[in-house]
Amino acid sequence: MKQKQSQLPYQWPAIEAPLAIRRPRERVLHEDRVVDDYYWLNDYFKNGPNRDEVIEYLKAENAYVDGMMAGTKDFQDQLFHELKARIKEQDESVPYLKNGYYYYIKTEEGKQYFKYCRKKGTLEAPEEVLLDVDQMAEGHPYFSVVGFDVSPDTHLMVFGVDTLSRREYTLYIKNIRTGEFYPESISGTTGDVAWANDNETFFYTAKNPETLLTEKILKHRLGKDSKTDEVVYEEQDKSNYIGVERAKSGRFIYINSSATTSSETYFILADQPESAFKCFQKRMKDVLYEVTALEDRFLILTNKDALNFKLMECPLDRTNIAHWKEVIGHREDVLLEGVDEFKDFLVVTERRNGLAQFQIRHLGSGENYYLDFGEAAYTATTGANMEYHTDVLRYNYTSLTTPSSVYDYRMSTREKVLKKQQEVLGGYDPTAYISERIYATADDGVKIPISLVYQKAVPRDSNAPLLLYGYGSYGASMDPSFSSTRLSLLERGFIFAIAHIRGGQEMGRQWYEDGKLMKKKNTFLDFIACARHLIAQGYTSREHLYAQGGSAGGLLIGVVMNEAPELWNGLIAQVPFVDVVNTMLDENIPLTTNEYDEWGNPNEPEAYWYMKSYAPYENIEAKDYPHLLVTTGLHDSQVQYFEPAKWVAKLRAIKTGPQVLLLKTEMDYGHGGASGRFDYLKDVALNYAFLLTLEGIFN
Repeated sequence: MKQKQSQLPYQWPAIEAPLAIRRPRERVLHEDRVVDDYYWLNDYFKNGPNRDEVIEYLKAENAYVDGMMAGTKDFQDQLFHELKARIKEQDESVPYLKNGYYYYIKTEEGKQYFKYCRKKGTLEAPEEVLLDVDQMAEGHPYFSVVGFDVSPDTHLMVFGVDTLSRREYTLYIKNIRTGEFYPESISGTTGDVAWANDNETFFYTAKNPETLLTEKILKHRLGKDSKTDEVVYEEQDKSNYIGVERAKSGRFIYINSSATTSSETYFILADQPESAFKCFQKRMKDVLYEVTALEDRFLILTNKDALNFKLMECPLDRTNIAHWKEVIGHREDVLLEGVDEFKDFLVVTERRNGLAQFQIRHLGSGENYYLDFGEAAYTATTGANMEYHTDVLRYNYTSLTTPSSVYDYRMSTREKVLKKQQEVLGGYDPTAYISERIYATADDGVKIPISLVYQKAVPRDSNAPLLLYGYGSYGASMDPSFSSTRLSLLERGFIFAIAHIRGGQEMGRQWYEDGKLMKKKNTFLDFIACARHLIAQGYTSREHLYAQGGSAGGLLIGVVMNEAPELWNGLIAQVPFVDVVNTMLDENIPLTTNEYDEWGNPNEPEAYWYMKSYAPYENIEAKDYPHLLVTTGLHDSQVQYFEPAKWVAKLRAIKTGPQVLLLKTEMDYGHGGASGRFDYLKDVALNYAFLLTLEGIFN
């Protein structure tokens, strides 16, 4: 374990912080008058009169970060090279089989991106490089490629490219046999397509250029002008996300429309791309369902009269709910999360006591059993199972101490083969670490799980620094997983903890229901309860406790900072969703209407007052806050840059105390940060330098 070089805190330079100009704007709603001094900071996004001034302000904040952190520059460089040195630069993913080809990506030494490749029939066959993303990305500060959708006859490929980090992709079509590209391209998409079986037609999802909502499904014929593409589906409900996909068996094409609480599916035979899409079952209030096709029937995963979901089936030609029959019933202690279909087997992913488990079912005999993972705490997910006619299940496995691993499991013989485990260069000994799961008690008596990892050599006392991570929204489960970058904190004496708070879905669907809408405050109170429990149990103390969260997790950081500022020495809020009321009132901001089922619609009085009572931007007070590092991206499509910018500007004007406040804006990136596999490490190094210097650790 690395030792502290000094117990003295970092000496922050005496540099004057930027102060944003106040331009009051009044909001009056539900007889509530609010003055927003910093609303103008959205002018870059809105193309308003102060657009250039916004950029100058963000640059001034970046210069302030550089100045305040100047004394850590060498340390950040050291951390960056340390983080990079653990990554195997020349590497290959585990190939997956689809339509007679093995597909994989490979990375090369010194290269930021990758090459997408395949081999025919056997891994000993000659390699075809389908896309050289390293070459394609040259000259672009940001470059993202998604899709890689190969036609059923394996001769053509469609992929999406985003060079702005707005998650708006332009589709390109490549003839794999000749290496030539088709002349047409299609902009404003999600980047994925669904091929019809004629190998000449594909379906794609179009986005609204302003709100970025997925609004339409269109059909494209090769060689045709995309302006003539036919709209085959248009979503009328602005709270729904839509998408199109091809069934694994290749028999059907689905259009899926879903909000947080209801969904609807349409389908056609992939052999008949000119036919009209048929509704599987009309959307029902508060009912979600997902469709999977087997040889002779459809399976339906649904929460209809089943909070934790159940599995139903119906004939291929009679799909409405009147014909659904139960296959796996509802269980109060088990959440059904998904199904993976194979010709002779079905793999059902379940969650019990916060952990994933796989139920293997033989479709012929009806026999079923569970796959044994052999550890008490872990993360397991089904992997790239692209082939329908196989009995091999590909799955991914990791834990806080186990590097990411890929397994092939032959369901007919129950044999498991480790195909690959993440290699940590420089050496890593999992036996040097302890992983635990403990439980905090929330204010209402509910037990909240906490996962922890730390080196055995770390003394468990009030002097140990601890970083508590949380998210708690959208039913997303923050399962324990390995991180090679995290080792740079653990090796320097940090304890890392994940708070499995309500709003996620770790403990079942009710866990999510109890952390959204008018119960959203449970998320924040749970996190505070976890922090207090860790202090009470002697894992750390207020002087050494830190917290981190991003996006909706950044909202979490903003709220707990307002509610319990005395608990934390430092906080990191990444791309934080902190201006909740104003964003949810503006339907022109990307994703707003999709979010009503998660946060509520503030045009309704009850939702407005509840939302306002916790929104970080609305509740800043003149009091001492912890040290705070805020990061954002100018081109963020999920949480616009102006939310953290406004938050920091208002904090600067109101907060008291000497604690430092930093805002770092990536001028070339968006929500996910840098696209290169090494560039993002610079952001990690900044975050870690911020935490470590607060602890007096400078090496």
